Amino acid sequence: MKYSILTALLVLGTAFATAEDKPAAAKEIMLFNGKSLDDWESVDVGGSGEVELEGGLMIINQGENVSGAIYKKAAALPTTNYEITLEAKRMQGVDFFVGLTFPVGDLKHCASLICGGWGGSVTGISCIDGMDASDNNTSSYQRYKDDEWYAIRLRVTPKNISVWLGDKQIIDEDIEGKKISVRAGPIESYLPLSLTTFNTMAAIRNVKLTPITEPK
Repeated sequence: MKYSILTALLVLGTAFATAEDKPAAAKEIMLFNGKSLDDWESVDVGGSGEVELEGGLMIINQGENVSGAIYKKAAALPTTNYEITLEAKRMQGVDFFVGLTFPVGDLKHCASLICGGWGGSVTGISCIDGMDASDNNTSSYQRYKDDEWYAIRLRVTPKNISVWLGDKQIIDEDIEGKKISVRAGPIESYLPLSLTTFNTMAAIRNVKLTPITEPK
């Protein structure tokens, strides 16, 4: 009898320990649900294309400069330990169709994930230690086809920025002790959280942010 009680207590204790080790489930926050652009503010930096809602999609029309919109409720969101997921496709143009600017640690320190820059294929983070996505360790060449949807996932923690394109991880960058910033120029008008393109028309859908926690 004593053995049975002891065994039950051990099993119960193990269950509690396992539950404590697991990260708590976090509720995702829908940033764009396809029904409204009320939470987004279009920004014109001169020659920017319009941002419209069409068929449940955020359409960033092609301009002669950076085009896009800022998420107006960024101050209520986490600035670290979060993931942003979205789907995007390039409809026309030859430059980046995803410029996801995001906070890193606080609203004043931001970076941009660029997909399809510098002629249509360069992908990376701008900027790390002052170097653009085309020049730093995060840079890679990805093949993007027009009118094809791509799933993108960005993860930000105090020590790391990671990015997945579909199921493939394409960025795993240690950021401890590194200077994080956006590229000087028009993109500075799109802080702290935004979606942009350059000389390109893009469609965006299913934009979500999910806080993440690490196991104890």
